[in-house]
Formats: sequence, structure tokens, C-alpha cells
Amino acid sequence: MNNFKSHFAFNRSQRNGIFLLVFIIVVLQLLWFLDPFASEEPVNAKEQQVVEKLQHQIDSLKQIAVKKDSISFQPFNPNFISDYKGYLLGMSVEEIDRLHSYREKELWVNSAEEFRQVTGVSDSLLKKISPYFKFPEFASVSPKKNNTQKGHFSVVSKNDINSATSEDLRKINGIGEKLSARIINYRQSLGGFRGMIQVHDVYGLSPEVIGRVEERFDVKNSLPRLNINTATVIELSELPYFNYELAREVISFRKNRDSITSFEELRQIKGFPVEKLDRIKLYLAID
Repeated sequence: MNNFKSHFAFNRSQRNGIFLLVFIIVVLQLLWFLDPFASEEPVNAKEQQVVEKLQHQIDSLKQIAVKKDSISFQPFNPNFISDYKGYLLGMSVEEIDRLHSYREKELWVNSAEEFRQVTGVSDSLLKKISPYFKFPEFASVSPKKNNTQKGHFSVVSKNDINSATSEDLRKINGIGEKLSARIINYRQSLGGFRGMIQVHDVYGLSPEVIGRVEERFDVKNSLPRLNINTATVIELSELPYFNYELAREVISFRKNRDSITSFEELRQIKGFPVEKLDRIKLYLAID
């Protein structure tokens, strides 16, 4: 027992040293638990990073919304509004489809009021976009001189875009040697244009130049369209905008539904190029 107690026998200086050490430990412990910056600073820094990231995403979304609302348009012919152009203008999918269906009948919109009647756009939207409408100068409606139906233009004859030479194309302001070659190469890749809407896909053509092309050229040939309800996988895969896998998806979709009754149903097919639907309609028919 005496030997055990001897381990705890300290002189005065040793006891003072022990008390000082204990005091330092206690003070450090108090500082650790009571100092708010010691534990909160890393958390606050992490939270700040999360907040800044979320704020950046919100700002980006705001910029996208503002950009869409603040887009400035050049004058354009409303008869050639594409899906994307219609979206930028604020038109609904149904309104755009009505215009495309009207144009497929080879009918033309002559005025802003007729545009509203065909598409069904609201008066407020029409008031916003109609100042940008620009109809061809050669277009006119003259019931006294022409026995034409409403919606048709009395126009000068246009040349066939599919027989246009590089020289013919270069006569258009804004088209040089490179762009004319690019138009002809793209035309060949398609096997010929089926609709003037396909000219919009030629890389490098500005909306103004496309408008001049549309004023001078048109698609004269009316090639037969492939019946989507009887077409084979091979026939579909050979069409522009299709490949073998997409053709198989369409055939499988058709079999599950017995038949396809509307082009809008194609939007349900996984991987279908919806943005090219207005072009694909030029090659297919639904009977």
C-alpha cells in the first residue's frame, strides 16, 4: 500500500505544474465548445457555396426567359414559319400545325387577319408579331382580274429549286459560290427538295437570304409520298431523316396500334426527331 501511495506523492512544484496543465486543458476545452467560429465557419462556407450555386442556376433561367421575351425579329414571310420560329414567336404547337396543314394544301396566307383565322392565334399575340409580317411584293389578291380562291396568290411564275444551277442561285443577293454549292450538295443528299422548308436547313443561309430564295424558287415536282401504314422497314430507312433503328421503332409502334392515324402520334416514339416532323411529313402519307 505504501508503495502504491508513493506513486502519488508530488512535491509542491510538481503539484503546481499539474494544476497549471489541468487549467490549460480546461481553458482549451471551453474555447473549443464556446467559440462559435470554430465549428460554424466550415458549415457556413459550405452552405454559402450551395446558395451561390442555386442562385447561379436561377439567374441562368431568368436570362433564358428574358432572352426569349426580348428576341428582336427581322421582317419575315409568315407562310414559312418553322416549328422553332413559331415557338420563338410564342405560338402553340396546335397553332403551328394548323398553319403547316394549311400550307400543305398549297394555300397561302395573304394578310395578318387571314393568319389569325388559319392559325387561331390570340389577338394579343397577333398584334405583337404582325408588324414583322412581310408578304412578297409580287403577291396580290385581285378578284376582279383573277378567278382565284381565297388564300391563293396571283403570282409571277417561280423557277424550280430542284433544277436551279449554281449560276441561278448566285443571282440571289447574299449567295456566292460556296453557298450555292452547299445548297446543291444538300439538295443531292436529299434526292431533291420536297418542300422549301428544307432550304432552311442549309448551313450558312440567313433568314433574309432564305426569304429571297423563296421569292424566286419553289418546288415544282410533286413526288408520291410513302404510306406510313404499309411501308416496310427498308423503305422507311431509306428516307431522309430516318435510319434503320428509327424505321424499326416506327414499324413496332404501328403494329402495337394496328395503324397510325395522325402524324402527332409519332411524337410518342422514343428517339423520334420531333423537330424534323414538318420535314418528314413531306415524304409520308397516312391513309
